[in-house]
Amino acid sequence: MSVRSANGAFGKRRQNHVLILASGDKVRHMTVSPWMVALATSAAGVFAAGYLAATAYLVLRDDLIGGTIARQARMQHEYEDRITALRAQVDRVTSRQLLDQQIVEEKVEKLLQRQLALSTRTGKLGVLAGSGKDPDDIGQEASVPATEPLAYERGADTSGGIKAIEKIMGMAGEDAEPSGRHAALGFAPSADVNENAESISDRADRIFSKATLSLKGIEHDQMAHLRLMTDSARRTSEAIRTIVERTGFSLPASPEASAADAARETGVGGPFVEPQDEDRFDQSLVALDSALVELDRTRDAARRLPLANPAPASDVTSGFGNRPDPFLGRLALHAGIDFRAAIGTRIRSTAAGTVTAAGPAGGYGNMIEVDHGNGVSTRYAHLSVILVNVGDQVKADDVIGKSGSTGRSTGPHLHYEVRLNGQAVDPMRFLRAGTKLAGYLH
Repeated sequence: MSVRSANGAFGKRRQNHVLILASGDKVRHMTVSPWMVALATSAAGVFAAGYLAATAYLVLRDDLIGGTIARQARMQHEYEDRITALRAQVDRVTSRQLLDQQIVEEKVEKLLQRQLALSTRTGKLGVLAGSGKDPDDIGQEASVPATEPLAYERGADTSGGIKAIEKIMGMAGEDAEPSGRHAALGFAPSADVNENAESISDRADRIFSKATLSLKGIEHDQMAHLRLMTDSARRTSEAIRTIVERTGFSLPASPEASAADAARETGVGGPFVEPQDEDRFDQSLVALDSALVELDRTRDAARRLPLANPAPASDVTSGFGNRPDPFLGRLALHAGIDFRAAIGTRIRSTAAGTVTAAGPAGGYGNMIEVDHGNGVSTRYAHLSVILVNVGDQVKADDVIGKSGSTGRSTGPHLHYEVRLNGQAVDPMRFLRAGTKLAGYLH
C-alpha cells in the first residue's frame, strides 16, 4: 500500500504546456515539452552567438587586415634593411680588399724599385772596384762580406699581394698556414678561426718590415763597403806618397789640392755647405771615384820612378857618398852605387823613359842615360854593349845594355846613378822604396 504525503503534492506529475493555435473554425493544439523548450533556447543562443561573432568580425575585420598588412610590411622592411646591411658589408669588404691589394702592390713596387736601385749601386761598385785594388789586395782591412740581394735578377708579380712579398723574401714556407688556406686580402675570418691568430694586415706589415730591414741592411753594407774602399784608397795613396817622399822626390799634387791652391791664390772662399739634393750613396760614390782616381794617378807617378834593380842578381859593392878614389887615393864623391857584374851581364832599365844619351861619356865609359820625366833620370855606366839609341822609348825591366869595364873602372861592374833635376841622389833610397811599394803598385 502506497504512502502519500500529507500535503498530497509529493509524487504528483507535472503537467506539460499546451500551445493552442486557432484559425477560423479549426483549432489546433501542440504540446510543448521541456526538452523542446531547451532545444529552442539552445538554438536561439547559438544563433545569437553566431550573429554577434559575425557582427564583431565585420566590425573588426579592417583592423585585423590592417594589422596583418602592417606586420608583413615591418617584416619586409626588416628583411630589406638586413639585405642592405649585408650588401654594405660586402661592399666594405670588397673595397677593403681592393684597397689592401692596391696598398700591397704599391709597397711591392717600392720594394722592387729599391732593390733595382741597390742592384744599380752594386753595378757601380763593381765598375769602381774594377778600376782600383780591393782592400784585401793592398794589405789593408778586410772588406765587408758580400750580401746577396733579395731579388735583383728576378722580378715579382705585384698582383700576388702578400704572396709576392713572400716569394721575394723566401718566406712562403715559413709563414704558410698549416690548414692549407691561402691568405687573401680582405679575407673575413669565420667563427672557427682563432681570435688570437695573426691578422692579415699584421702579417703583411711584418713581412714588409722584414723586407725593408733586409734592404736597409744591404744598403748599410754597401755604404760601409764604400767608406772602407774610399778610406783604403786614400790610405794607400798617402802611404805611397810617404814612401816616395823619403827618396827626396815629391809626387805631383792631387787635382783637389791643386784646385784648393789655385782657389787660395785667386782669393775665393765662403762657408762650406753640402751640395743640395744629392743622395748619400752618390756622394760616397763620387768620393770613392775621386779616391780611386787619385790612387791610380799616384801609382802611375810612382811607377815612373826608378824603383827597380838594374842588375837583380848582382850585389852592391860600393855605396853612394864620399869614399877614397880608387885611382887617386884621396876622398871623392861616389855619385852612384856599384853592382858586381861580370862582363856581359844584362842590364835592365829601372823605369820607363826616353833614352837621352847612349855612347862613350868620359870616365863613365859606355853610358846610357834615361829620362823618366819630372826631373828624374838614371845613368848606367862602364857598359860593354849598348843596345839602345838616343830617342828610344824603353819600358821598365827592358834590357838596354850589357855590363863591362869601360871608362874609369878597375874591373867589370855596373855604375848606377839616379839624378833629381841634375843632382845625384842615393839610388838605395829608390831601391828600398821599390821594395816597400811592391805590395801597393802591383
